[in-house]
Amino acid sequence: MVDVIPPVFEWDHDPFPHLVIDNFFDEETATLLSAEFPAYESDAWNGNYRNPLEIKKTCNVWDRFPALTYSVIHRLNSLNVMEAKGDPGLHGGGWHIHERGGRLNPHIDYSIHPKLGLQRKYNLLVYLTEGWEESWGGHFGLWNKVPGNPVKTIVPVFNRAVIFDTTLNYHGLATEVTCPLNVCRKSIAMYYLIEKEEHARTHQRALFTATMEQLANDTYIDSLIERRSQTKNTDPEEWDRK
Repeated sequence: MVDVIPPVFEWDHDPFPHLVIDNFFDEETATLLSAEFPAYESDAWNGNYRNPLEIKKTCNVWDRFPALTYSVIHRLNSLNVMEAKGDPGLHGGGWHIHERGGRLNPHIDYSIHPKLGLQRKYNLLVYLTEGWEESWGGHFGLWNKVPGNPVKTIVPVFNRAVIFDTTLNYHGLATEVTCPLNVCRKSIAMYYLIEKEEHARTHQRALFTATMEQLANDTYIDSLIERRSQTKNTDPEEWDRK
């Protein structure tokens, strides 16, 4: 694993700055990290999203991470990514998992951290499902306009990392997860923060957009997107944070 993500890396700027790094961890570490993920049905997950915009589970509670995962996330959190620093509270980060049928609509991440007041600048995603096949979907997508098709998709193969500038840049799952029922799409997500820029937007929740299919067939989707953008959500039937 690299210790710093400096500007000398060859960032791809289409459609916005991002890096793809294969073999991010040594193979043994990646295998052990994958094995430490709890089952999808486990009570370890403190985030459970099941609505037309997102179907996934998450955990950002330090005490729920096994020893190796705890140590690795701590180290990842100490990385310097283009002068951006980690988030000790893992707001929105940590373990992410999608079962078959999982989805994540294109969205812009929250801009201002609700407790630290810092601006979110970079995301680091590391995929940890051994033997992931391209035909299983769950491709990471990067958009330059929405609704519409992504400019680029990235297959979440085992031990691949994606780092990208999240500032007003739409990203998500370009394809639904179609893996076998006994497999899940597993990833570690880390977010890196900077001092608030002068003209930064101030939203504290992700801003989603509908897919072309949803716009054509779902009259409910616009109101759902509006409610999802609110800082204080009171509709546990749509998304749940345990």
